[in-house]
Amino acid sequence: MALWRAYQRALAAHPWKVQVLTAAHPRRCPDNTCVPCIGSLMGLGDIISQQLVERRGLQEHQRGRTLTMMSLGCGFVGPVVGGWYKVLDRFIPGTTKVDALKKMILDQDYPDALITNYYLWPAVQLANFYLVPLHYRLAVVQCVAVIWNSYLSWKAHRL
Repeated sequence: MALWRAYQRALAAHPWKVQVLTAAHPRRCPDNTCVPCIGSLMGLGDIISQQLVERRGLQEHQRGRTLTMMSLGCGFVGPVVGGWYKVLDRFIPGTTKVDALKKMILDQDYPDALITNYYLWPAVQLANFYLVPLHYRLAVVQCVAVIWNSYLSWKAHRL
């Protein structure tokens, strides 16, 4: 609970920074450039995929692949998806069931991946937009994204 309260305080004080760091890594470099590190949740998804799903072992672990996933978390998920949630909230203010449904429908804007992600993301996003305050939405998505990224990494790299 102490960790959760610390996260809430940091989020209230610095919402954009916390959302970017939650999606990417636990620290910022001195020159304000993002350097993906092992704390990246997308990297964690790839590590889970390689070690638990694919059972590669440490000797066969593809570090470049993990770094690629971490870079996506740093350069895309944090700034772009966090910003997207703000746009959705401005475009469709409110948290009623109808508002959440509208946001979820607008969020499903990737036709090629739509069929695959229908099993997970619409339910997650419906609950996220209906139950979760705006400043916690990215954190919720990142927690689910660890599982999703494990799946995507496995699917993209299976032999």
